[in-house]
Amino acid sequence: MRVLVGLSGGVDSSVTACLLKEKGYEVIGATMSIWDKEKYKNVFVSHKGDACFSPHEEEDIKTCQSLCEKIGIEYHVIDCTKEYQKLVLENFKSEYLQGRTPNPCVVCNSYIKFEALPRGARALGLEFDKFATGHYVRLSQNATSGRYMLQSAVDLPKDQSYFLYRLTQEQLSKILTPLGSYTKDEVREIARRYGLEVSDKKDSQDFYSGDINDIIDEPDKVGNFVDTSGKILGHHNGIWHFTIGQRRGLGVSADRPLYVVALNKERNEVVLGYLEENFKSSLIVNNLNWVSVENINKKKNVLLKLRSSQKPFEATFEPLENCAKLIFSEPQKAVATGQSAVFYDNQGFVLGGGVIESTE
Repeated sequence: MRVLVGLSGGVDSSVTACLLKEKGYEVIGATMSIWDKEKYKNVFVSHKGDACFSPHEEEDIKTCQSLCEKIGIEYHVIDCTKEYQKLVLENFKSEYLQGRTPNPCVVCNSYIKFEALPRGARALGLEFDKFATGHYVRLSQNATSGRYMLQSAVDLPKDQSYFLYRLTQEQLSKILTPLGSYTKDEVREIARRYGLEVSDKKDSQDFYSGDINDIIDEPDKVGNFVDTSGKILGHHNGIWHFTIGQRRGLGVSADRPLYVVALNKERNEVVLGYLEENFKSSLIVNNLNWVSVENINKKKNVLLKLRSSQKPFEATFEPLENCAKLIFSEPQKAVATGQSAVFYDNQGFVLGGGVIESTE
């Protein structure tokens, strides 16, 4: 079987390629190029907190090329810059300008990493049966329904199933994720066994380590900080500089810490409140995508994640017309529109997920 492995220059994808080759697969390495050198030629991002979208892409490509030479597999760089700009970065900018908090990693996985990258490889004439990545998730197929099922990884702190909830059944049918049953420590030990230089390389922490205004690229738009009663507390330079739950960098004095509790695009206002005003009890989610089940058409208890690093908590799923309501077992803080809500069963299978439209 021929397998295309998406390589990033990190330890996880590198070990994925090594494991698959050791198991007898015919492995091809490929890296998606997404950094537009011309558009961002004047942008400088330090090595501190390196990320997926970065001007250091060329260094990562050299690392991938060195790996492929070491283990004896062919290597290709797939240009995905146009698709990334249109589908990820334009969405990122649009969401922030609307006062929402986007999740570019979810969009990237769905439209670029698991779609544009393998499609671009085939356009170059590469033939392969499966596409593999170093994601910490487990995949299986239901013997009765034939449905492909996505499950959280054995190493729960490293689980990345939240970021993959938008993958379709067709996409899931074509991929391999061999690291889902390993811990991160085990993966690093395997890398040392293979003699890989990246065995102790730090993980990327975000999609972009620079100033997000490099991407948003909008002039300042002065507006008011207000409290929940509408009282003006100060001034800001644009709502896109803030996210729900933010506490630092507000520049507003108060008797106790203030948090961003809402962003009002129409009034160009950043609403501030105390910690207790930053909690929500439910949300409405739309743009649903079903994964391990065909759908949920009646009230059901689920486990819910509003952030990838969050421990799943209990919630009640209530289907509505073209959307759903999720009622929390206990209030949650910093629930932001534009982010994703992903629901699981008690075995860690991803039932589905969607985009947060509103909160209460």
